[in-house]
Amino acid sequence: MLKNKYYIAIGCLILSFASSRAQTVSLDEVLKKIETNNPQLKMYDADIQSMEAAAKGAKSWMPPQVETGFFMTPYNSKMWKADEMSPGMGSYMLGVTQMIPNSKKLNADFKYMSAMSSVEKENKNYTINQLNALAKTNYFQWLVLNKKIKIADDNLLLLDYMIKSMEIRYQYNMDKLPTYYKAKSQYSALQSMIVMLQNDIAQKRIVLNMLMARDKNTVFDIDTTYKLTDFNLIKTDTTQLSQNRSDIKAIEKTMALNQLKIEAEKTKFLPEFGVKYDHMFAFGQQPQQFSLMGMVTIPMPWSTKMNKANISSFQIKNESLNWQKQMILNEASGMISGMQTELITLKKQYDIAEKNIIPALRKNYDTAIIAWQNNTGDLFVVLDAWEALNMAQMDSLDKLQAILATQVEIEKQLETK
Repeated sequence: MLKNKYYIAIGCLILSFASSRAQTVSLDEVLKKIETNNPQLKMYDADIQSMEAAAKGAKSWMPPQVETGFFMTPYNSKMWKADEMSPGMGSYMLGVTQMIPNSKKLNADFKYMSAMSSVEKENKNYTINQLNALAKTNYFQWLVLNKKIKIADDNLLLLDYMIKSMEIRYQYNMDKLPTYYKAKSQYSALQSMIVMLQNDIAQKRIVLNMLMARDKNTVFDIDTTYKLTDFNLIKTDTTQLSQNRSDIKAIEKTMALNQLKIEAEKTKFLPEFGVKYDHMFAFGQQPQQFSLMGMVTIPMPWSTKMNKANISSFQIKNESLNWQKQMILNEASGMISGMQTELITLKKQYDIAEKNIIPALRKNYDTAIIAWQNNTGDLFVVLDAWEALNMAQMDSLDKLQAILATQVEIEKQLETK
């Protein structure tokens, strides 16, 4: 029995040591691991490499066409051979045809295919920004949850002190049972809230592990430091937004890509040349013969209708993309202005709570508990004062979470690194 207790004690010590040694991961480390390990970003990398590999073959020629068969050969095989009246008729032909593409067409195709990966690069950057915003949101929510648990733990100690004091004072008829049971119920409610907060932290840990492409059950802690950014001086200039936002850059790259496609379509109006060489192995006593011809394709109005339609289509697509760009910039500019105003209001409310409301309620609680300890006050007043203080602290943390969430959203819209 003692041996089992010894093993249990050792196991508890090991578990407590392991939990105390849980790795602390900063926000910057989380973002770096997301950019390095996230499968969605690796998918973009593979697509970019695929497009760059395909562009290397943009200047390839069409394969040569080989022809073979009988040439001007009579059906009567007896006439193939030479005799006294004829040197023989017919021949066996071997020919090669090679089309020579227009160099301007090859260069236009190469520029178009080389530029295709540029759009995917901006799409990748846009996805990185979205993933970073999701990681920051969960990270800061975890940070606030830690603060709430710290307040709840401190309040448990306070309530435990009051409950034990009431148990002693009740023996001397110095306290009332309803007050005792109210304190007990609030103690249990706090325990339940802590369990809920711990579950929320576990959910945030799973999300962050998923974003970092790690085992979902990997245990780690977060750095509790944070920084509030002042966006008051930032002007929502659409030019700056265009320079920063990857989705806008992706649209601009797509428009440039469409323009390159238009140029590639225009090169199809140019002629292409070819060479055809045939060699005839003559039958009988005929001399060996050959044929060497040059060829040229001449684009005609009925053969270029599709190219003209494609050019018109890409021009209209670019017009649509330009309006889409203006729409995104307009919406982003309005959202940032609105969130800046909201952030200013939230910060003012948070400062008022931290500097005025909470200190006043804490003094009210301290005064009430001193009066109760000196038998000049009622415990109901103490519990009401404690409850008001607790609610104000939790409300202040909710304000802090709203500030951090708004800050993350503004950073996402600005796409700040």
